[in-house]
Amino acid sequence: MTLDTGNASGLDTDALLDDPRIRIVVCCGSGGVGKTTTAAALGVRAAERGRRVVVLTIDPARRLAQSMGIDRLDNVPRRVDGVKGDGELHAMMLDMKRTFDETVEAHTDADRARAILENPFYQSLSAGFAGTQEYMAMEKLGQLRARDEWDLIVVDTPPSRSALDFLDAPKRLGSFLDGKFIRLLIAPAKIGGRAGMKFLNVGMTMMTGTLGKLLGGQFLRDVQTFVTAMDSMFGGFRTRADATYQLLQAPGTAFLVVATPERDALREAAYFVERLAAEKMPLAGLVLNRVHGSEAARLSAEGALAAAENLEGVGIVDHTDGKAGLGDPVALTSPEAVDVPQPPQDPASPKSSLSPEHSDGSPRGLPPHAPRSGEPPTAEPPQKHPEGTDGVPAGEDGSVAEPVSVEQLTAGLLRLHAERMQVVAREQDTRDRFTALHPEVPVAEVAALPGDVHDLAGLRAVAERLAAGAVPSTTGSA
Repeated sequence: MTLDTGNASGLDTDALLDDPRIRIVVCCGSGGVGKTTTAAALGVRAAERGRRVVVLTIDPARRLAQSMGIDRLDNVPRRVDGVKGDGELHAMMLDMKRTFDETVEAHTDADRARAILENPFYQSLSAGFAGTQEYMAMEKLGQLRARDEWDLIVVDTPPSRSALDFLDAPKRLGSFLDGKFIRLLIAPAKIGGRAGMKFLNVGMTMMTGTLGKLLGGQFLRDVQTFVTAMDSMFGGFRTRADATYQLLQAPGTAFLVVATPERDALREAAYFVERLAAEKMPLAGLVLNRVHGSEAARLSAEGALAAAENLEGVGIVDHTDGKAGLGDPVALTSPEAVDVPQPPQDPASPKSSLSPEHSDGSPRGLPPHAPRSGEPPTAEPPQKHPEGTDGVPAGEDGSVAEPVSVEQLTAGLLRLHAERMQVVAREQDTRDRFTALHPEVPVAEVAALPGDVHDLAGLRAVAERLAAGAVPSTTGSA
């Protein structure tokens, strides 16, 4: 399902952020594509357009805190200073264990909560059980939405191989809690006393024998104690997970798939688009980060390379006679050294073409007024360069750099331009492949910045480029 936030001009992120019906925006995508930066930039943009926003990140790199000028991010939303406009921006980072602890404390009595929190198996589960982080991200999202304190919640999904793991987390955790192993552990406690232990010994003889050798009997007792204490909460976990899942499917939620214009990233993006459609999740569009372009796109890569090769060869385009002085190693080191071809002279003349001279009598290939070999310097010698020999700067080790001609510099720049245009063409081809497979998905491109984003100004620049980066489409949105 694709939201109606795109049109013939592509993905309109400002329209998405301004829509009061949109209460949750989820940024998903593979690792390293800029999900955290995109989520933060959207939060800044929405706040400066008048909304009260909270950005929830699950990225442990803490880049969000640094870029927003906050000393630290934790499980409590913290206000970000420096936001322009009438809105407010808050940011927080998921503390998986603390969120699990808060869930236990909120849904059981004090004595049972203490028993659960002190249980060694619970401490291990809450710190790193597979799927716990994704499940707790959904728990925290549900808590934030239930408080109804913010107009918009922007979610940066966990940095995992599959950025949609959080959609599977409730199912995986539910399967764990409903599994035969767990139900078998609950049964002895329900029977109680020695009868319960007898049942445990009979029903789990083979399994406990193996697990006891691998994990130890104390581990099994810790698991049984944990399951007994959590028994009354299992239904609540599944109920809240189902409620949050339905919240993600609701019309007030919008998913943005984030990618870079690279083959692997867009292959992952295509998977996310298909998975969201299968789960009936509302997709707003694709954000394509770090897209390269050129202000001189009229000059193709082929044209730039051809021009560079001609400059580096014996002639240039449309000049069959070549370029005078092109092979001179000291030619064109300064504007005064530019040599103008002279008409043929009498071979008998002392100023023949074999030993050309400037009008002042100095040899060609040297600056005017330069003394001949063996002659004393003139009254006005050339000015010494402070870092090396006359007119030629020295390197850090004191060596004199080889002079570079204008043609060589121009050819180098043309080759750099050709490389950039090849990158642009490759990215365009990759994006076209994606849009051919999913023409219904609106796209917005974010032009590559010259450096990393470190502050609010950088996030603001990303948001502005995102707002202006809608890619025209002839198909529109579905």
